[in-house]
Amino acid sequence: MSVIDELLTSVYVPKMVTIRQSFADQKVDDAQDAVKAAFAQEEGKIAWPSGKSIAVVVGSRGIADIHKVTKATIEVLRSKGYDPFVIPGMGSHGGATPEGQKEVLTSLGVTEEYIGAPIRASMEVVQIGELQNGLPIYADKLAYAADGIVLINRIKPHTAFRGKYESGIVKMIAIGLGKQKGAESCHKLGFGHMAENIVQVAKATIATGKILCGVAIIENAYDHVAKIEVLPALEILDREPALLEFAKQSMPRILTDDIDVLVVDEIGKNISGDGMDPNITGRYATEFATGGPNVTRIAVLRLTEKTHGNANGLGVADTTTKRCFDEVDFEKTYPNALTSTVIAPVRMPMIVKNDLRAIQAAIKTANVLHDEQVRVVHIRTTLNMDVIRVSESLLPVMANRPDVEVLSEASPWPFDESGDLDFARCWSLK
Repeated sequence: MSVIDELLTSVYVPKMVTIRQSFADQKVDDAQDAVKAAFAQEEGKIAWPSGKSIAVVVGSRGIADIHKVTKATIEVLRSKGYDPFVIPGMGSHGGATPEGQKEVLTSLGVTEEYIGAPIRASMEVVQIGELQNGLPIYADKLAYAADGIVLINRIKPHTAFRGKYESGIVKMIAIGLGKQKGAESCHKLGFGHMAENIVQVAKATIATGKILCGVAIIENAYDHVAKIEVLPALEILDREPALLEFAKQSMPRILTDDIDVLVVDEIGKNISGDGMDPNITGRYATEFATGGPNVTRIAVLRLTEKTHGNANGLGVADTTTKRCFDEVDFEKTYPNALTSTVIAPVRMPMIVKNDLRAIQAAIKTANVLHDEQVRVVHIRTTLNMDVIRVSESLLPVMANRPDVEVLSEASPWPFDESGDLDFARCWSLK
């Protein structure tokens, strides 16, 4: 037995209870119909160009129904006589390469075959202006050469800064459309200036007349589409703040504020820009964003398959597994940090041999005097927040809430012989 095993083998791991958290559940029945209705509602407000070519900018997150929203947008544009094509609008994601960014779109279901339009991936940009503070403004070269640009993105709270505009259409204009160069420019002065810089870049880009509109998606707490709106170019800045407030109200959360150990099965870029959403975990990579629960230790067990080795966000965890570390592709992980200038998300937490040891290491270092009082929450990802698992110690806090339903008796963690979790058994309600 190794020294690490000797130190951890006797660490108490509490029994867990499965619960269901309830949140507001406004949702769109059919995303494609909602897109078409949203375009129809804004008829007459969008300055449609006389030319035929329109670039549709699509981002890199695991946005609910993003493939359906993209397909419907393409169909609307074709019905108006245009020849649309898709470009990846994801800054430095996908390893900051055309191939990597197209691969990310494919993993999201956005393929040429499905959407019925070509995908043109390039990292080439053109400089279209400069802010008063000297920051250059960039746009994807292929998109800027088109007769018009339509952007598709989710509106939600950002993971690293606060402002009237956070993640959304404005940020995609400034960073996603600008590719790696644009992202690097906006991040140059750090997240303390991000809220003001993305607005100024968006204003300047809209002023070129190239932006036609944005298709804004807001999700509910169950990772379903709650609302879709089309924002004509001249209304983006006026209408996005209200949608951000709606998005904040629609987000899920952990329905307790004080947690000793949070165990997260999987993180990845398809879950959040930070791998796991800090708005859920309360663990941020910068001092310019706050909110969420008070969590002493976070254990991360895996990377998602769709993150393609991008481990951005792993650095804010405290413990992880050798298996997770072996899944990391540094060529795809580090471009985010080098572009954003924020290194914390790509640092390495304590690495131990299996899931059991990662959880025990987190519990041992959480500084709880009495073992049976340790407050542990276990989630699959920060997108799956309805059914979660909590330690017996949290039942007095949570079981009597009207928005919590207890689904199981307390039971031990289902570790296999190698010390890894059997996820299927963890989350089975049978």
